[in-house]
Amino acid sequence: MPPYAGPPVTARPGESASTPRLLAYLALALVLIVLDAQADWLARLRSQATVLVQPIWALAGLPGRLGSQVQENAASHAQLVKENRALRNELLIAKARLTRLQTAALDNAQLRELLGVAERRGLDVQLAPILDIDLDPTRQRLVLDAGSRDGVHVGQAVIDAGGLMGQVIAVTPLHSTVLLLTDPDHAVPVTVARNGVRLIVYGRGGSLELRDIPLSAGVEVGDEIVTSGLGGRFPAGFPVGTISALRPDDTHAFLVGELKPAAKLDRGRDVLLLKSREWGIGNRELATPAAAAAEGASPVAGAAQSGDAKPAQGVTQAPATGAAASTSPNVHPSATASTPPPTKPARATSDSRFPNPDSRPAPKETGQ
Repeated sequence: MPPYAGPPVTARPGESASTPRLLAYLALALVLIVLDAQADWLARLRSQATVLVQPIWALAGLPGRLGSQVQENAASHAQLVKENRALRNELLIAKARLTRLQTAALDNAQLRELLGVAERRGLDVQLAPILDIDLDPTRQRLVLDAGSRDGVHVGQAVIDAGGLMGQVIAVTPLHSTVLLLTDPDHAVPVTVARNGVRLIVYGRGGSLELRDIPLSAGVEVGDEIVTSGLGGRFPAGFPVGTISALRPDDTHAFLVGELKPAAKLDRGRDVLLLKSREWGIGNRELATPAAAAAEGASPVAGAAQSGDAKPAQGVTQAPATGAAASTSPNVHPSATASTPPPTKPARATSDSRFPNPDSRPAPKETGQ
Protein backbone atom coordinates (compact mmCIF):
# COMPACT_ATOMS: atom_id res chain seq x y z
CA MET A 1 0.00 0.00 0.00
CA PRO A 2 1.54 3.28 -1.02
CA PRO A 3 2.06 5.86 1.64
CA TYR A 4 -0.51 8.65 2.18
CA ALA A 5 0.40 11.37 -0.21
CA GLY A 6 -2.26 13.90 0.68
CA PRO A 7 -2.01 17.01 2.74
CA PRO A 8 -0.96 16.57 6.30
CA VAL A 9 -3.69 15.94 8.91
CA THR A 10 -3.93 18.67 11.47
CA ALA A 11 -5.83 18.52 14.81
CA ARG A 12 -8.77 20.84 15.38
CA PRO A 13 -8.31 23.59 17.91
CA GLY A 14 -9.01 22.41 21.46
CA GLU A 15 -9.32 18.82 20.40
CA SER A 16 -6.18 17.81 22.18
CA ALA A 17 -7.39 19.50 25.42
CA SER A 18 -10.82 17.81 25.47
CA THR A 19 -9.47 14.34 25.49
CA PRO A 20 -7.84 14.55 28.91
CA ARG A 21 -11.01 16.21 30.25
CA LEU A 22 -13.15 13.33 29.01
CA LEU A 23 -10.85 10.86 30.56
CA ALA A 24 -11.04 12.74 33.85
CA TYR A 25 -14.85 12.59 33.79
CA LEU A 26 -14.82 8.90 33.08
CA ALA A 27 -12.44 8.32 35.95
CA LEU A 28 -14.65 10.38 38.30
CA ALA A 29 -17.74 8.45 37.24
CA LEU A 30 -15.94 5.20 37.83
CA VAL A 31 -14.89 6.35 41.28
CA LEU A 32 -18.46 7.41 42.12
CA ILE A 33 -19.86 4.10 40.98
CA VAL A 34 -17.39 2.23 43.15
CA LEU A 35 -18.13 4.47 46.13
CA ASP A 36 -21.88 4.16 45.61
CA ALA A 37 -21.60 0.43 45.60
CA GLN A 38 -19.58 0.39 48.79
CA ALA A 39 -21.14 3.26 50.80
CA ASP A 40 -24.64 4.76 51.28
CA TRP A 41 -23.80 8.44 51.55
CA LEU A 42 -24.62 8.90 47.87
CA ALA A 43 -28.02 7.34 48.52
CA ARG A 44 -28.71 9.99 51.15
CA LEU A 45 -27.60 12.62 48.70
CA ARG A 46 -29.93 11.29 46.04
CA SER A 47 -32.80 11.28 48.53
CA GLN A 48 -32.20 14.90 49.44
CA ALA A 49 -31.91 15.81 45.79
CA THR A 50 -35.21 14.06 45.10
CA VAL A 51 -36.89 16.14 47.80
CA LEU A 52 -35.49 19.28 46.26
CA VAL A 53 -36.68 18.48 42.74
CA GLN A 54 -40.11 17.12 43.82
CA PRO A 55 -41.86 20.51 43.34
CA ILE A 56 -40.41 20.70 39.88
CA TRP A 57 -41.78 17.27 39.02
CA ALA A 58 -45.16 18.15 40.52
CA LEU A 59 -45.30 21.38 38.54
CA ALA A 60 -44.32 19.56 35.39
CA GLY A 61 -47.13 16.99 35.86
CA LEU A 62 -49.78 19.56 36.84
CA PRO A 63 -51.23 20.17 33.34
CA GLY A 64 -51.72 16.47 32.78
CA ARG A 65 -53.37 15.98 36.14
CA LEU A 66 -55.65 18.97 35.62
CA GLY A 67 -56.76 17.66 32.26
CA SER A 68 -57.52 14.24 33.70
CA GLN A 69 -59.43 15.78 36.62
CA VAL A 70 -61.54 17.92 34.29
CA GLN A 71 -62.41 14.90 32.19
CA GLU A 72 -63.32 12.87 35.27
CA ASN A 73 -65.43 15.70 36.68
CA ALA A 74 -67.29 16.16 33.42
CA ALA A 75 -67.98 12.46 33.15
CA SER A 76 -69.01 12.28 36.79
CA HIS A 77 -71.37 15.28 36.45
CA ALA A 78 -73.00 13.83 33.36
CA GLN A 79 -73.43 10.51 35.13
CA LEU A 80 -74.89 12.19 38.20
CA VAL A 81 -77.33 14.20 36.08
CA LYS A 82 -78.40 11.04 34.31
CA GLU A 83 -78.83 9.14 37.57
CA ASN A 84 -80.68 12.06 39.14
CA ARG A 85 -83.09 12.21 36.20
CA ALA A 86 -83.67 8.48 36.38
CA LEU A 87 -84.29 8.65 40.14
CA ARG A 88 -86.75 11.52 39.68
CA ASN A 89 -88.65 9.54 37.08
CA GLU A 90 -88.73 6.52 39.35
CA LEU A 91 -89.96 8.72 42.21
CA LEU A 92 -92.77 10.15 40.07
CA ILE A 93 -93.79 6.67 38.99
CA ALA A 94 -93.70 5.45 42.58
CA LYS A 95 -95.82 8.42 43.72
CA ALA A 96 -98.34 7.77 40.96
CA ARG A 97 -98.54 4.11 41.94
CA LEU A 98 -98.91 5.05 45.60
CA THR A 99 -101.70 7.49 44.75
CA ARG A 100 -103.51 4.82 42.73
CA LEU A 101 -103.10 2.33 45.54
CA GLN A 102 -104.35 4.83 48.11
CA THR A 103 -107.33 5.67 45.91
CA ALA A 104 -108.08 2.01 45.39
CA ALA A 105 -107.79 1.36 49.12
CA LEU A 106 -110.12 4.28 49.87
CA ASP A 107 -112.64 3.10 47.28
CA ASN A 108 -112.44 -0.41 48.69
CA ALA A 109 -113.03 0.86 52.22
CA GLN A 110 -115.99 2.97 51.08
CA LEU A 111 -117.53 0.06 49.20
CA ARG A 112 -117.09 -2.20 52.21
CA GLU A 113 -118.72 0.46 54.37
CA LEU A 114 -121.64 0.88 51.98
CA LEU A 115 -122.27 -2.84 51.61
CA GLY A 116 -121.85 -3.30 55.35
CA VAL A 117 -124.63 -0.80 56.04
CA ALA A 118 -126.94 -2.53 53.58
CA GLU A 119 -126.18 -5.92 55.11
CA ARG A 120 -126.67 -4.74 58.70
CA ARG A 121 -129.99 -3.11 57.90
CA GLY A 122 -131.14 -5.93 55.65
CA LEU A 123 -131.81 -3.57 52.73
CA ASP A 124 -132.14 -4.50 49.09
CA VAL A 125 -129.91 -1.92 47.44
CA GLN A 126 -128.30 -1.09 44.14
CA LEU A 127 -124.79 0.34 43.87
CA ALA A 128 -124.45 3.35 41.54
CA PRO A 129 -121.28 5.31 40.71
CA ILE A 130 -121.35 9.10 40.87
CA LEU A 131 -120.81 10.52 37.39
CA ASP A 132 -121.09 14.25 38.05
CA ILE A 133 -121.82 16.59 40.93
CA ASP A 134 -123.37 20.06 41.17
CA LEU A 135 -122.81 21.71 44.54
CA ASP A 136 -124.00 25.17 43.56
CA PRO A 137 -125.81 26.71 46.58
CA THR A 138 -129.01 26.79 44.54
CA ARG A 139 -128.62 23.33 42.95
CA GLN A 140 -127.41 20.52 45.19
CA ARG A 141 -127.58 17.55 42.84
CA LEU A 142 -125.73 14.45 41.69
CA VAL A 143 -125.71 12.62 38.38
CA LEU A 144 -125.40 8.85 38.68
CA ASP A 145 -124.05 6.44 36.10
CA ALA A 146 -127.20 4.34 36.28
CA GLY A 147 -130.57 4.85 34.63
CA SER A 148 -133.84 3.20 33.78
CA ARG A 149 -132.02 0.38 32.00
CA ASP A 150 -130.49 -0.46 35.36
CA GLY A 151 -133.82 -0.39 37.16
CA VAL A 152 -133.53 3.13 38.58
CA HIS A 153 -136.80 5.05 38.86
CA VAL A 154 -137.97 8.42 40.10
CA GLY A 155 -138.47 8.59 43.84
CA GLN A 156 -135.80 6.11 44.90
CA ALA A 157 -134.05 7.03 48.13
CA VAL A 158 -130.28 7.49 47.92
CA ILE A 159 -128.06 6.70 50.90
CA ASP A 160 -124.45 6.25 51.83
CA ALA A 161 -122.77 4.65 54.82
CA GLY A 162 -123.55 7.68 56.98
CA GLY A 163 -127.22 8.14 56.25
CA LEU A 164 -129.75 9.64 53.86
CA MET A 165 -128.41 11.64 50.91
CA GLY A 166 -131.51 12.46 48.86
CA GLN A 167 -133.76 10.97 46.22
CA VAL A 168 -133.90 10.40 42.47
CA ILE A 169 -135.83 13.14 40.66
CA ALA A 170 -135.08 12.40 36.99
CA VAL A 171 -134.14 9.29 35.05
CA THR A 172 -132.85 8.66 31.55
CA PRO A 173 -132.01 5.26 30.08
CA LEU A 174 -128.35 5.61 31.09
CA HIS A 175 -128.23 8.20 33.88
CA SER A 176 -130.25 9.56 36.77
CA THR A 177 -130.33 12.82 38.74
CA VAL A 178 -130.39 12.90 42.53
CA LEU A 179 -131.73 15.82 44.57
CA LEU A 180 -129.61 16.10 47.70
CA LEU A 181 -131.01 16.84 51.14
CA THR A 182 -129.23 20.18 51.16
CA ASP A 183 -130.96 21.45 48.01
CA PRO A 184 -133.24 24.42 48.82
CA ASP A 185 -136.14 22.61 47.10
CA HIS A 186 -135.88 19.55 49.33
CA ALA A 187 -137.61 18.80 52.63
CA VAL A 188 -137.84 15.58 54.66
CA PRO A 189 -140.25 14.57 57.46
CA VAL A 190 -138.09 13.49 60.40
CA THR A 191 -138.21 12.68 64.08
CA VAL A 192 -135.87 13.33 66.98
CA ALA A 193 -134.43 9.93 67.82
CA ARG A 194 -134.27 10.74 71.54
CA ASN A 195 -137.91 11.71 72.14
CA GLY A 196 -139.81 11.05 68.89
CA VAL A 197 -140.81 14.66 68.19
CA ARG A 198 -141.81 15.03 64.54
CA LEU A 199 -140.21 17.85 62.56
CA ILE A 200 -139.26 18.74 59.00
CA VAL A 201 -135.72 19.19 57.72
CA TYR A 202 -135.19 21.73 54.95
CA GLY A 203 -132.22 22.12 52.65
CA ARG A 204 -130.32 25.39 52.70
CA GLY A 205 -127.88 24.97 49.82
CA GLY A 206 -125.02 23.24 51.63
CA SER A 207 -126.55 22.76 55.07
CA LEU A 208 -129.74 21.53 56.73
CA GLU A 209 -132.23 23.40 58.88
CA LEU A 210 -135.05 22.49 61.25
CA ARG A 211 -137.83 25.09 61.37
CA ASP A 212 -140.78 25.71 63.67
CA ILE A 213 -139.44 23.66 66.57
CA PRO A 214 -141.83 24.08 69.52
CA LEU A 215 -140.21 25.53 72.61
CA SER A 216 -141.75 22.67 74.59
CA ALA A 217 -140.34 19.97 72.30
CA GLY A 218 -137.26 19.45 74.47
CA VAL A 219 -134.92 19.42 71.48
CA GLU A 220 -131.25 19.82 72.37
CA VAL A 221 -127.97 20.37 70.60
CA GLY A 222 -126.48 16.98 69.77
CA ASP A 223 -129.83 15.24 69.19
CA GLU A 224 -129.80 12.79 66.31
CA ILE A 225 -132.44 13.35 63.64
CA VAL A 226 -133.76 10.35 61.68
CA THR A 227 -136.37 9.87 58.98
CA SER A 228 -139.92 9.42 60.23
CA GLY A 229 -141.16 7.26 57.36
CA LEU A 230 -144.17 9.53 56.83
CA GLY A 231 -145.18 9.92 53.21
CA GLY A 232 -143.67 6.60 52.20
CA ARG A 233 -140.77 8.28 50.45
CA PHE A 234 -138.00 7.19 52.82
CA PRO A 235 -137.80 4.26 55.25
CA ALA A 236 -138.12 5.20 58.89
CA GLY A 237 -135.11 5.43 61.17
CA PHE A 238 -132.48 6.44 58.63
CA PRO A 239 -129.95 8.99 59.99
CA VAL A 240 -130.39 12.48 58.54
CA GLY A 241 -128.12 14.58 60.73
CA THR A 242 -127.24 15.89 64.17
CA ILE A 243 -128.39 19.19 65.63
CA SER A 244 -125.36 21.46 65.85
CA ALA A 245 -127.02 24.71 66.95
CA LEU A 246 -130.38 26.08 68.12
CA ARG A 247 -131.66 29.66 68.02
CA PRO A 248 -135.03 31.43 68.29
CA ASP A 249 -136.80 32.37 65.07
CA ASP A 250 -137.89 35.91 64.24
CA THR A 251 -141.11 35.54 66.23
CA HIS A 252 -139.37 34.00 69.26
CA ALA A 253 -142.28 31.53 69.36
CA PHE A 254 -140.32 28.66 67.83
CA LEU A 255 -136.74 27.48 67.53
CA VAL A 256 -134.64 27.02 64.42
CA GLY A 257 -132.05 24.27 64.41
CA GLU A 258 -128.96 23.80 62.27
CA LEU A 259 -128.08 20.23 61.31
CA LYS A 260 -124.82 18.59 60.40
CA PRO A 261 -125.69 16.02 57.70
CA ALA A 262 -125.04 12.40 58.62
CA ALA A 263 -124.23 11.49 55.02
CA LYS A 264 -120.95 12.50 53.41
CA LEU A 265 -122.50 14.63 50.70
CA ASP A 266 -119.20 16.11 49.54
CA ARG A 267 -117.17 12.93 49.15
CA GLY A 268 -117.37 9.36 47.98
CA ARG A 269 -117.56 7.89 44.50
CA ASP A 270 -120.51 5.54 44.91
CA VAL A 271 -123.96 5.63 46.49
CA LEU A 272 -126.67 3.12 47.28
CA LEU A 273 -130.15 3.23 45.77
CA LEU A 274 -132.87 1.67 47.89
CA LYS A 275 -135.09 -0.67 45.95
CA SER A 276 -138.20 0.87 47.43
CA ARG A 277 -140.68 -1.76 46.23
CA GLU A 278 -139.95 -3.75 49.34
CA TRP A 279 -141.30 -1.06 51.64
CA GLY A 280 -144.27 0.05 49.64
CA ILE A 281 -143.82 3.10 47.41
CA GLY A 282 -143.47 1.11 44.22
CA ASN A 283 -142.88 3.11 41.06
CA ARG A 284 -144.70 6.29 42.08
CA GLU A 285 -143.82 9.62 40.57
CA LEU A 286 -142.51 12.39 42.76
CA ALA A 287 -145.29 14.02 44.75
CA THR A 288 -145.97 17.70 44.22
CA PRO A 289 -147.87 20.10 46.48
CA ALA A 290 -150.81 20.05 44.06
CA ALA A 291 -150.84 16.26 43.92
CA ALA A 292 -150.55 16.06 47.69
CA ALA A 293 -153.57 18.36 48.07
CA ALA A 294 -155.51 16.29 45.53
CA GLU A 295 -154.79 13.13 47.51
CA GLY A 296 -156.02 14.76 50.70
CA ALA A 297 -152.62 15.24 52.26
CA SER A 298 -152.29 17.85 54.94
CA PRO A 299 -150.25 21.03 54.52
CA VAL A 300 -147.46 19.31 56.45
CA ALA A 301 -146.71 17.13 53.44
CA GLY A 302 -147.09 20.10 51.12
CA ALA A 303 -144.53 22.04 53.09
CA ALA A 304 -142.16 19.10 53.04
CA GLN A 305 -142.55 19.01 49.28
CA SER A 306 -142.21 22.68 48.46
CA GLY A 307 -139.69 23.60 51.14
CA ASP A 308 -141.13 27.11 51.71
CA ALA A 309 -144.73 26.81 52.99
CA LYS A 310 -145.16 26.22 56.71
CA PRO A 311 -147.43 23.35 57.78
CA ALA A 312 -150.82 24.32 59.10
CA GLN A 313 -151.98 23.15 62.47
CA GLY A 314 -154.48 20.35 62.81
CA VAL A 315 -154.94 16.70 62.05
CA THR A 316 -156.22 15.20 58.81
CA GLN A 317 -157.33 11.58 58.79
CA ALA A 318 -157.19 9.61 55.51
CA PRO A 319 -160.18 7.30 54.84
CA ALA A 320 -159.55 3.57 54.95
CA THR A 321 -159.31 1.82 51.57
CA GLY A 322 -159.10 -1.87 52.30
CA ALA A 323 -156.09 -3.84 53.43
CA ALA A 324 -153.57 -1.33 52.13
CA ALA A 325 -155.25 1.74 53.63
CA SER A 326 -153.81 3.39 56.70
CA THR A 327 -154.52 6.20 59.10
CA SER A 328 -151.81 8.84 58.87
CA PRO A 329 -152.50 11.97 60.91
CA ASN A 330 -150.53 14.95 59.74
CA VAL A 331 -149.52 17.18 62.60
CA HIS A 332 -147.96 20.61 62.58
CA PRO A 333 -144.66 20.57 64.48
CA SER A 334 -146.11 22.80 67.18
CA ALA A 335 -148.61 20.10 68.12
CA THR A 336 -146.21 17.19 68.10
CA ALA A 337 -145.21 17.47 71.73
CA SER A 338 -148.68 16.38 72.87
CA THR A 339 -149.98 14.41 69.89
CA PRO A 340 -149.49 10.63 69.85
CA PRO A 341 -147.44 9.26 66.96
CA PRO A 342 -149.44 8.26 63.86
CA THR A 343 -149.99 4.80 62.61
CA LYS A 344 -147.53 4.03 59.81
CA PRO A 345 -148.89 2.86 56.42
CA ALA A 346 -149.01 -0.90 56.18
CA ARG A 347 -146.02 -2.30 54.32
CA ALA A 348 -146.53 -4.72 51.48
CA THR A 349 -145.11 -8.08 52.43
CA SER A 350 -145.48 -9.61 49.00
CA ASP A 351 -145.80 -8.32 45.47
CA SER A 352 -148.84 -10.59 45.05
CA ARG A 353 -150.86 -7.93 46.88
CA PHE A 354 -150.05 -5.48 44.12
CA PRO A 355 -149.65 -7.37 40.84
CA ASN A 356 -149.46 -4.06 39.00
CA PRO A 357 -147.14 -1.52 40.69
CA ASP A 358 -149.22 1.36 39.34
CA SER A 359 -152.31 -0.01 41.05
CA ARG A 360 -150.87 0.25 44.54
CA PRO A 361 -152.71 2.81 46.66
CA ALA A 362 -150.53 5.82 47.25
CA PRO A 363 -150.02 6.79 50.89
CA LYS A 364 -152.05 9.79 51.89
CA GLU A 365 -149.07 11.71 53.18
CA THR A 366 -146.12 12.60 51.04
CA GLY A 367 -142.74 14.01 51.79
CA GLN A 368 -139.43 14.36 50.13
